[in-house]
Amino acid sequence: MRDDAWFDALFRAHSTAVHRYMVRRAPADDAQDLTAEVLATAWRRRDDVPEGAELPWLYRTAAFVLANHRRKGRPVPVEHVPEEADDDADPARLAVTDDEVRRVLAVLSPRDRRILLLHAWEGLDGGQLAAVLGISRGGADAALSRARARLREAWAAGDEAAAGPADDGAAGARSGLDATQAR
Repeated sequence: MRDDAWFDALFRAHSTAVHRYMVRRAPADDAQDLTAEVLATAWRRRDDVPEGAELPWLYRTAAFVLANHRRKGRPVPVEHVPEEADDDADPARLAVTDDEVRRVLAVLSPRDRRILLLHAWEGLDGGQLAAVLGISRGGADAALSRARARLREAWAAGDEAAAGPADDGAAGARSGLDATQAR
């Protein structure tokens, strides 16, 4: 039976990861409430949380909570990024401040974006991606491979369209996303 001690351990192990997931995808002032909603769902449905796959289950639940939040009509300002970088900010979040990264991600389908960001930002491997997406491991690996290929095509198209050389910030951000391909 899963009791308070089980939930406390789940909370300590995964609440920060779930909060970061929400901060990256929702307005900052809603992230804490959305995180709390995910964790409350985990408590209510504690018997449904698979042993050993708690984080992928939480990410899948977070995606549903976020989708419901967006359907309620609250705007999510995707294009709003602060001009000043916070020195204490998560480096993965800082990468989206780059205009070129945002442009390339915007070209991709929502599914490709989701797969790449779960892999790059949340560090999910093929098995965990499969659990979050509700598909087989082979399907998740194939989806990640296709998303990476489309990301490379979008980068190449952007490079060809650029009038001048890419600035160092864009090249650094690009290499950060490209590094996810090596995983």
